[in-house]
Amino acid sequence: MTTATDTAALVDRYLAAWNAGDPQARREAVAAAFTEDARYVDPLADVTGHEGLDGLIAGVQEQFAGLTFSCGELLDAHHDVVRFTWHLGPAGAEPVVIGFDVAEIADDGRLRRVHGFLDRVPG
Repeated sequence: MTTATDTAALVDRYLAAWNAGDPQARREAVAAAFTEDARYVDPLADVTGHEGLDGLIAGVQEQFAGLTFSCGELLDAHHDVVRFTWHLGPAGAEPVVIGFDVAEIADDGRLRRVHGFLDRVPG
């Protein structure tokens, strides 16, 4: 069972991976947040493993250059599952994208599976 502190720290590591712009720092952040066999799936992507995650994150950073991921209003967990909202936008401004993720936490405290939903996207 995870604690609220563990869960918040894990979500922070997850968002740090999405925000890491330097390729080496991004790979390290991906390894810190995700298991080696992690799967990430949302309406636009379905990738597995650190290499797949790294490539996906690099592509999102290119598409949304200059924008930052931050934690949204919801963070909840029980057993080995966490759900949380996130925002993508300019620092201190209205988010351009808002999403909702549900993730499975592995025994080692990293994410094994992430199921992402896009609640608001640019027109």
